[in-house]
Amino acid sequence: MATQQIHHRTCNICEAMCGLVIAHDGAQVLSIKPDTDDPLSRGHICPKAVALQDFRTDPDRVTKPLRKQGDDFVEIGWDEAIDLAAERIRAIQSDHGADAMGIYLGNPNAHKFGNMLNLPGLFKAIGSRNRYSSATADQIPHHVASIHMLGHPMLMPIPDIDRTEFLLILGGNPVISNGSMMTAPGFGRRMEELRARGGRIVVIDPRRTETAEKADTHHFIRPETDAFLLLALIHVILDEGLETLGHLASTVTGLDRLRTAVSQLTPERAAEATGIGADDIRSLARDFAKARHAVAYSRMGASTQSFGTLCQWATNALNTITGNFDAVGGAMFTTPALDYVGMTSRKGRQRSYPERRSRVSGQPLYNGEFPVSVLAEEMETPGQGQIRGLLTVAGNPVLTAPNGRRIERALTGLDFMMSIDIHVNDTTRHADLILPGTVALEEAMYDMVFHSFAVRNTAAYARPLFDPPQGNPQEWEVIATLAARLTGANQIGPSPEQVLSMLLAAGFHADTVSVPALLDAGGSVDLGPMVPNLAARLETPDGLLDLAPQAFLDDLPRLLSHGDARSADYPFALVGRRQVRSHNSWTQNSPRLVKGRNRCTVEIHPDDAGRLGIADGADVRVSGRTGSVTLPAELTDAMAPGTVSIPQGWGQRNGRLSAATRVQTVSINDLTDETRIDPISGNAAFNGVPVALAPA
Repeated sequence: MATQQIHHRTCNICEAMCGLVIAHDGAQVLSIKPDTDDPLSRGHICPKAVALQDFRTDPDRVTKPLRKQGDDFVEIGWDEAIDLAAERIRAIQSDHGADAMGIYLGNPNAHKFGNMLNLPGLFKAIGSRNRYSSATADQIPHHVASIHMLGHPMLMPIPDIDRTEFLLILGGNPVISNGSMMTAPGFGRRMEELRARGGRIVVIDPRRTETAEKADTHHFIRPETDAFLLLALIHVILDEGLETLGHLASTVTGLDRLRTAVSQLTPERAAEATGIGADDIRSLARDFAKARHAVAYSRMGASTQSFGTLCQWATNALNTITGNFDAVGGAMFTTPALDYVGMTSRKGRQRSYPERRSRVSGQPLYNGEFPVSVLAEEMETPGQGQIRGLLTVAGNPVLTAPNGRRIERALTGLDFMMSIDIHVNDTTRHADLILPGTVALEEAMYDMVFHSFAVRNTAAYARPLFDPPQGNPQEWEVIATLAARLTGANQIGPSPEQVLSMLLAAGFHADTVSVPALLDAGGSVDLGPMVPNLAARLETPDGLLDLAPQAFLDDLPRLLSHGDARSADYPFALVGRRQVRSHNSWTQNSPRLVKGRNRCTVEIHPDDAGRLGIADGADVRVSGRTGSVTLPAELTDAMAPGTVSIPQGWGQRNGRLSAATRVQTVSINDLTDETRIDPISGNAAFNGVPVALAPA
């Protein structure tokens, strides 16, 4: 009998980075349990972490290179596959130009250390400006706010929730997500600790979420009106002289311009838009301003909407004018062992923003990426720069991008498509070539992005636990090998561990953190709470925090003219929702995560359902501009009247489990509208989509 061994690592399915203790026998996982000694997750774990073993042993997993032959895939060798990929990419670019080859990156890449280090080399080898990722379906407003206010897209303010006394949450559900753009595993426990020290939690959301259930106060809000509320809070604070800049007083510019900008955004104007009373808005502003330590956190509902960037700007401004920016208990900045901001510094570089505009509809490019909302039109529209070939890496935009079925139709018109992925899914089934990827337990693990977003400074590194199947290369090696083949290089460069050693030596904790030290630690290393550090790290041209960037001020007339998007034809507003056993589309092939009752339902307020004759559990047809879906109704007074909710991540049509649940689950992105975006950042406006309901 094989000897049981213990392996420590952090989970990399979502942003929470929960510490794990994995028992194994060298060939298979025996158990996955929480690491009670992990300084960040402190023994928290969710069902997704236990499912890490399922992704490795999934019978639907792609484990050999596949080439499309007719309507089927056939297995080919690695050399043939890499040669074919390089040949077809170069042929397309030779005929149509470098930009004819598009690239799309899915969410898992942000958690894959080797990919993060080697994808830039592949981008350079391909040389195309047509790059896309899931970031513009999710988080780009945060980065755009940081670019214009702080000078760097990854200089990201993180709520210091373990020391705050007043937590204001807009459009976020961290009890389920454990933080998004805020790595905070075990958030429910953190809420309990906040209240135990006398603190207060207020949640603003059109759905009474699991987080709202545990809060002191919850206010329903009309979708896409969060910016009205945030700017009205700023209006009250400035109008009543409650502002203070604290230690940043000499580092901030634009306060007078901000005061002028919010002059029309009174509590009465915000009440009319949001449905929250003007007196409640004034009280909330005063309480927030007077709290000893307070922080506002705006996330998915506030980002994935038509005014997502205004929301993130206003959130940063609110925290700043109350003395809660770069301050204990407020919005702070990490000092991670691997300094991602430092290694990508923009100091001294003159840049204009947005960096470019898309070819067809002129949408903005930030961080080298165009919005995924324009991917379909860039494939469909003839002319110089039209995407004729596409490479996807761990991505499934047919299910995860707005109006995904339009993207699917566009994929069928490509000259060539290839994917690096573990599944034949709704997107990769259109590929001419699929190269197998690796899963978490087969990869080295250092979460270089989300250590930068964590509510406490920690570091953790783990080597691969298992080898990839079939003697396959690591996913980072596949990426590096393709780049080398395209450029004619003789070798692929250093390993991720070698690069990590160099990066840690240049980081904030170089004296104590190294690869050997992290391996010896047997889990995460505690590097302490966040500390004030912003003044020395600002990368704006003048070295000041800008409270009123012109790009945001120019967008205020659009906000002020905003009306209810709902109509007689589409009288409801659709919003998404997160579920604890789900993360985007790729976790839906794990039996342990999809078992039990059907969780792909449309939540409807009972009064709305009663008027339409919709019974609990009955099938409902939900229709919008881009299409319609049918799924079961779930009646609940947790929804604000006039608003309905469908979870994201469902709708797979490929694979063993999707075949069993095909009639029960749908993709919310058969309803979302790619023409609805935040024009400042280009982020897709998934929330507030006008829809109609009818009994099926």
